[in-house]
Amino acid sequence: MPVTDDDGLRELLSMDPVAVVGCSSTSGKAAHDIPKYLQEHGYEVIPVNPYADEILGREAYDSLADVEEEIALVDVFRPSDEVAGIVDDVLTRREDRGDVEGLWLQLGITDDEALARADDAGLLTTQDRCMKVEHGRLVA
Repeated sequence: MPVTDDDGLRELLSMDPVAVVGCSSTSGKAAHDIPKYLQEHGYEVIPVNPYADEILGREAYDSLADVEEEIALVDVFRPSDEVAGIVDDVLTRREDRGDVEGLWLQLGITDDEALARADDAGLLTTQDRCMKVEHGRLVA
């Protein structure tokens, strides 16, 4: 069951580093400004975008499988119809490396079935919430 309570959200917000799937290099887009906010608040942000070489001063990876560093939380800025495939990638990575603990789907992004699979695999999840808003409300 996706997390909706403040304690669960705080637990997700405590996870670091954060791989941002769909991280944008375009200032002014939520997929750029929210990861930048997270970076400015001490998170190690790992951009995942196959169309960029570098975002926020960091190498951008083509996929979660390509990320060399450990990942604690995957933050998703992709359309809802892509979530099932992203969850497949997260679960494969978790099985191979054992390093993903949580999955955060940003505001407006939902997929109940895919999140149920992630929950069943032991991940802490939430959907349709803005990480920046929740961080500002609960942590900052």
